[in-house]
Amino acid sequence: MLVERRGLPALLFRVAATGVHRLMRLRWWVTRPRTRGVSALPVTPEGKVILVRHSYVSGWYIPGGGRKADEDPRDAALRELREEIGMTSHGRLHAVGEIEHRPHHKRDTMAFFVVEDVVCAAKLSIEIEAIGAFSPDALPDGVSPRSAARIKLWREGA
Repeated sequence: MLVERRGLPALLFRVAATGVHRLMRLRWWVTRPRTRGVSALPVTPEGKVILVRHSYVSGWYIPGGGRKADEDPRDAALRELREEIGMTSHGRLHAVGEIEHRPHHKRDTMAFFVVEDVVCAAKLSIEIEAIGAFSPDALPDGVSPRSAARIKLWREGA
């Protein structure tokens, strides 16, 4: 499965979204916000991992995003999968742990989950320009280092 937006409109939107993202990064450099988020590695019944390509940065990523202070991390992970890949059903949700990192000058705490038996009706959005399911042994070029590390963590049985 690979669903992606192409053509001149997609390129123009990517340029605009990248510019906005750079402005946000400048703001984060000044404010150094503390954020809380989730990332969820969706695994299909066939054992493929589903990755997304955002409209504002290059590369392939595990789906995820922010969560509100009162939002349960599990609920946030499932919400992000519904929003980003159009998840329609899933099996077991496994919490791997929390990961501290500092992307783009933010102080971020990410709850990381693996979600098994994910079925989705891939839908693109303003944020997501491509969705693909890949064998863990044959990931696409341009997988982000953090996403590659999390996939490795899952494969090693974390």
